[in-house]
Amino acid sequence: MKVFKYKNVLIIFALTFAIITMFYFKNSSSAYASKTSLPLNQLQAFSEVYLKIKQNYVQDITDKELFDNAIKGMLEGLDPHSTFLNEKDFKDLQIGTKGEFGGLGIEVTMEDGFVKVITPIDDTPAYKAGVKSGDLIIEIDAKPVKGLSLNQAVDLMRGKVGSPILLTIARTGENGPIEIKIVRAKIKVKSVKYEIIDDNYGYIRISSFQNKTGNNLYDAISNLKKDAKGNIKGFVIDMRNNPGGVLGAAVDVSDAFIKGKKKLVFTKGKTENAVYEFTSNNTDLAEGKPIVVLINGGSASASEIVAGALQDHKRAIIMGTQSFGKGSVQTILPITSKTAVKITTARYYTPNGRSIQAKGITPDIIVKDLELSSLNKNKMIKESDLKGHLKNTDKKNKDGEPQAQNKKLENDYQLSEAINLLKGLNILSLRKK
Repeated sequence: MKVFKYKNVLIIFALTFAIITMFYFKNSSSAYASKTSLPLNQLQAFSEVYLKIKQNYVQDITDKELFDNAIKGMLEGLDPHSTFLNEKDFKDLQIGTKGEFGGLGIEVTMEDGFVKVITPIDDTPAYKAGVKSGDLIIEIDAKPVKGLSLNQAVDLMRGKVGSPILLTIARTGENGPIEIKIVRAKIKVKSVKYEIIDDNYGYIRISSFQNKTGNNLYDAISNLKKDAKGNIKGFVIDMRNNPGGVLGAAVDVSDAFIKGKKKLVFTKGKTENAVYEFTSNNTDLAEGKPIVVLINGGSASASEIVAGALQDHKRAIIMGTQSFGKGSVQTILPITSKTAVKITTARYYTPNGRSIQAKGITPDIIVKDLELSSLNKNKMIKESDLKGHLKNTDKKNKDGEPQAQNKKLENDYQLSEAINLLKGLNILSLRKK
């Protein structure tokens, strides 16, 4: 027994010494070392816990598993966005920023031990199955989520393309949990879509921010101008349920609409590497046309950067509901060629110095989402609806006849209100001439 204890002491000493040595030499700059004190007692406690697990755990566990789990716990205890990326996670992240990956198509975070849906991504299995922003996933294939880390829950949701998964969801307004069956698929996200709607108004949908989003936006604006034969009247930039993505793409999108050399976004962090300031390049691709930006509770991170920049510079009217409020910057720091840590390194601020963290962007005009179909049920009867009514004989009146409403507008109250606002701005500008 004495030999065993003596051996334990040696192992603990050796492990503690190794950790301290690694910690010291990896950060051996005099400036850093002078500010950092090594927590010897905590390192010794860590070593002791490590040995107790190795000796007493019910089944064998490798050193790699133990240290990976220790790193995960260290990072996930910081905030919901910091995490350890093993080989698979690191590869998935690299693929995701390029716009193609496998899974359900939802952006998630952790809240009170459950997985909260920030947003379902457009045209993905989750989106088509009816998953909504704000849903709390409480079970995955009948397995409770409570007690799992975010990475563990995400791993359960991933699987072979074509395989089914059952999500049990708690949703505000529902009497009890609801079950949604989804079939996993390879996700290909087209981050920018566009079309002309309702008499030469350009509609641009940005569903996420990827490496090519800026270039895709430039193409979209150019094509909309061609489709409108140079008579574009204004733009709606729809970033509802946009979970964010690449910071550089958010800067590119903001830059596309702001004339002059102006601040777009800046960050503050502990180190010099975490301090950035991005400015515009004096290019307004919209050529001064009015812009309405749509946001909601699923608009997060990069989409909030764009909304904040356009709002601060009074370049667009922000409409919809309060955004998600993710105002922090995550940096990928490689550990090996195949693994990395994603760690929160800074907070970002709008041009006027507003922090979005845990608050979000407040729209200039609050417009909640409503069912337009329910509003149309009480349609007023007009003379033209009466049987046998007299026809209008004014041949010049054809231009004044109401146009058939775009299907997208019929089913989207917030978008309909955005177009109405653009029409009002156009009427006002014409009267001023």
